[in-house]
Amino acid sequence: MIGKIIGAYAGDKLAKKVDGFGIGGAGGAALGVVAASVLRRMSLPAMLAVGAGSYVAKKMFDRSQRGESVVTGEPLPQKTPPRTKTRAAA
Repeated sequence: MIGKIIGAYAGDKLAKKVDGFGIGGAGGAALGVVAASVLRRMSLPAMLAVGAGSYVAKKMFDRSQRGESVVTGEPLPQKTPPRTKTRAAA
């Protein structure tokens, strides 16, 4: 029972902090309760695998947002805007 309350509280706070996914405070609380019960049934290796996968996915997402290559970490080549035709001065 206490785990569900803690999960609901954490889900509510997280849903309010992360904006843009269309999940309000009550939706986040419901997800927190579900996440707490799912984690309770998972084995330790499965929890570690989910944690490691989440970490890697977050790093890849951050690098793509910064414009870096996911593989090498170097900046990606910038796309040049298409050239527009200009009239020659007469």
